[in-house]
Amino acid sequence: MQEDFRLILDLVTVLAAAAAGGLFAALLKQPVLLGYLIAGIIVGPTGLGLIKEVVQVETLAQFGVAFLLFALGVEFSFSELRKVQVISLGGGGLQIALTILITTLASLGLGWVTSPAQGVFLGAILSLSSTAVVLKSLMERNEAETSHGQVMLGILVVQDLALGLMLAVLPALDKPIEEIGLAIGWALVQTGLFALCAIAAAIWVVPGLLRLLAKTESRELFLLGVVALCLGIALITEALGLSIEMGAFVAGLMISEAEYADETLTYVEPLRDICATIFFASIGMLIDPVFVWNHLELILGLVALVLLGKFLIIAPLVKLFGYPLRTALIAGLGLAQIGEFSFVLASEGQVLGLVSRQVYLLILGTTAVTLVVTPFILRAVPTLFSWAESVPFLAKFLVQSDQPLDVAEDLPQSNHVVVCGYGRIGKNIVKLLREQDCPVVVVDQSESRIQMLRDQGIPYVYGNASSLYVLDKAGVNEARGMAIALPDPMSMRLCLKRSLDLAPELDIVVRAIKPQDIESLYQLGAREVVQPEFEASLELSAHLWSGRGLSVPLAQKRVQAIRDSRYAELLPARSGAQVAREVKSVVGDLNNRWYGLPDDSPLLGLTLEETDCRRLTGVTVMAIRRVGDQEIDYPDLSETLEQGDRLLLVGESSEMDAFDELAKGEAAVPSPQNSCQWVRVTESSELVDQTIADLYRLTAKVVQIQAIRRDGKFMRLPEPETLIGGGDRLLLCGSLEALVAVNGLI
Repeated sequence: MQEDFRLILDLVTVLAAAAAGGLFAALLKQPVLLGYLIAGIIVGPTGLGLIKEVVQVETLAQFGVAFLLFALGVEFSFSELRKVQVISLGGGGLQIALTILITTLASLGLGWVTSPAQGVFLGAILSLSSTAVVLKSLMERNEAETSHGQVMLGILVVQDLALGLMLAVLPALDKPIEEIGLAIGWALVQTGLFALCAIAAAIWVVPGLLRLLAKTESRELFLLGVVALCLGIALITEALGLSIEMGAFVAGLMISEAEYADETLTYVEPLRDICATIFFASIGMLIDPVFVWNHLELILGLVALVLLGKFLIIAPLVKLFGYPLRTALIAGLGLAQIGEFSFVLASEGQVLGLVSRQVYLLILGTTAVTLVVTPFILRAVPTLFSWAESVPFLAKFLVQSDQPLDVAEDLPQSNHVVVCGYGRIGKNIVKLLREQDCPVVVVDQSESRIQMLRDQGIPYVYGNASSLYVLDKAGVNEARGMAIALPDPMSMRLCLKRSLDLAPELDIVVRAIKPQDIESLYQLGAREVVQPEFEASLELSAHLWSGRGLSVPLAQKRVQAIRDSRYAELLPARSGAQVAREVKSVVGDLNNRWYGLPDDSPLLGLTLEETDCRRLTGVTVMAIRRVGDQEIDYPDLSETLEQGDRLLLVGESSEMDAFDELAKGEAAVPSPQNSCQWVRVTESSELVDQTIADLYRLTAKVVQIQAIRRDGKFMRLPEPETLIGGGDRLLLCGSLEALVAVNGLI
């Protein structure tokens, strides 16, 4: 067969197999990366043998990784890199050095290698994590802008840059120590000179080139020029003895500060995705499934060792650099795999004779498995934390990590607005509120943003906005309102849920990142949900309506009607199955379970509004499954509970127990004769340091205390000897007259 036709056939085969494998994985609700790898195994030399020569495909795959890092460089600009420069340079460098040192000592001690050079080589392979897999997972979960996302990307950037140094030193590893030193020195000199030239080009050459390409108003010419720039710089780094991947990343950084960075990213992304797909399929082609099966126990043992070892290196390092424990744990779990660039090192090491063919295959198998399991690990992080919080021993450490790192001295004590997140939207909210002399408290966990708040004299709490302790320190109990503008849906939902745990009546407005977040945020208790893209559409439409003769009041009335409908007219049509998947995705970040209503429950026949279960117990009903498998997702408050209903509940374990007591009739259910109300005990109240029994005597037992919220904790049906403290919120149930009388005491 002609060589050129063979390449075309191989390329079509790879793309078709990857598409089929990715589709199959997506239908099974698994990461598409898994489908790409399996597709590569099937069509590769060790599978069906449809592709016998993988060299040409590997070349295309290398372009995929180059474009991936180029796009990463465009997105991860110098300004973003400065935010995490300490953990990026210090933590990333230490992580690489420690991994190489520990691996070398352990492999020599256990007899896995016969020379220190082989140990260093093995450590270099293990020190790299997967930029492609981690970045893709973060972007799918909208977590690239979170604290842990920034930390992981910062460390990954240093690892990618270190690859060039590793490749330069690799040929000298089995040489005398002075030759290794010369190789490192020469590599550093080359890297430094290249960095200086790149900075000069980024300032004086690249912006002019992009403007010239943009003036042509030709999409083809712009894309062609950008691709030529990316690959040209990549080839220069290759000629210098560094890596193509490093050159592509630097090219992205050079463009990131230029005027047309966003346009560049838009043009390159489709090309990047296709080539990156080929890269992961080519990894699958290198894997021998028979070898993996014959050595499965050994490979799984190595996978466990790698995941645990890298986690134990990275997590303490991130914590050492002053980040919260949660951030350190997530970063440790997210970076615990072996990266795709390790294949490049392993292949080069085999050529140089640093590893045997069998060890090379073991490295390939172990790396592939760690890449596959990483998306599952990151997806399971919320569940892992929910479980850890239910274990007293583990919860103690997580509670300590949830404490605020710093608090401004001049926090307002009451009638203020809490703003969670000081990004672009948060800054504008704070500015507009302060213009109206409204006191604010900002909650953020970015050191650079907290420093901005210090410089501007704006009250702040430095910590995780989804932590009960941080929210309590921000004075949520006494706040007039709250605005949540956090960068990821998980933190947003936890912040909303826990803020309402502290202050059930708090007026909360939330920025929804995606349209599918809107209904879940309303369901969890948000008073108002704002979706920026829909708001832009409404304001543009209102202007155009006015221009066509519709009066401004009528245009605004129409806009408000769409807002009141929760953007129903703008939301895309979704099937019941799609909504059910959305609900499952939402509750995956929160503690949840299905609960079957007892046949004799006093809640039967009541609407969700009448049960008032969120206010009484803290539980949110996210779905109702009726007899006959009918499922009502995001049920309306007017939905009536029926016999045989199963409810999807979201809440803490204590709140679930409280709902169980309410559903079984062991606690008072709201009725026309029996009302329930949350009241806050002031520090000066005469009830402070009194017991529940004392309150019952004072009210002649006409009022019952159903629950106490204290420091974010929910206590259902407290014991009579429980002391009442200042700041406690009491859930009182009884007649309206009795509740009014008790309010006089509080």
